Amino acid sequence: MEIEYEKKTVLITGASSGIGLAIAMTLADSGYEVYGIGRSFDDTKVYPCCFHCVTCDITDTEALEKCVKEIRRQCRIDVLINNAGCAYYGLHEELNASKIKKIVRTDLEAPIILTQMLLRDLKVNGGSIINISSVTAISHANPHGAAYGAAKAGLYSFTGSIFEEARKHGVRVTAILPDMTDTCLYRNADFEADDEKGCSLSSKDIADAVLFVLSRPEGVVIEELVIRPQLHRIKRKRKNDLY
Repeated sequence: MEIEYEKKTVLITGASSGIGLAIAMTLADSGYEVYGIGRSFDDTKVYPCCFHCVTCDITDTEALEKCVKEIRRQCRIDVLINNAGCAYYGLHEELNASKIKKIVRTDLEAPIILTQMLLRDLKVNGGSIINISSVTAISHANPHGAAYGAAKAGLYSFTGSIFEEARKHGVRVTAILPDMTDTCLYRNADFEADDEKGCSLSSKDIADAVLFVLSRPEGVVIEELVIRPQLHRIKRKRKNDLY
């Protein structure tokens, strides 16, 4: 006999802070069961009972596969959100191999692996995949962020390919491309968003967009959603604010 599922279950990466935490909390508050993967979680924070914190480094492929297999044993995954992001800014020659590997593994490799692991299930379930890319993915050039832009462009391309592969099976696949958002993604940069309203997006803006995508009626899919702040201005960090 087929099992009835009252709640849809979401698996999201990068759920311990920033955009990922905002998405996880928004979806938990909206009736989803959420499994949020992150490197570490704030032990002092009170999370909703339907938000399950899963500690895992997604750049460790063996640990990631083990983690996801355990979640799959516990429940059916209906929605995969590849959100975790990593960026280092500056002239490309100023990066090193370790930083480049971390960008590519976080922003591109892990989403490809997770999608491969879950795609058969999502086809059976008629599930959804949302990949949080970046406006840098559709920019012809990203000076001072070449590696990050390349990884996000790869994720954007991958999203389109999986959409075409899986759409006939009822899987909805969406790329969300935010512009500058007020998160810790820029902790490794010498700039940050200007404080004035409208210069950057908030994490809640992206979370609301995810909820909007998931709430479309059956048979309707938003393939791509670009979100930009009205003003978009940055400012240089003070020297004592730099990491």
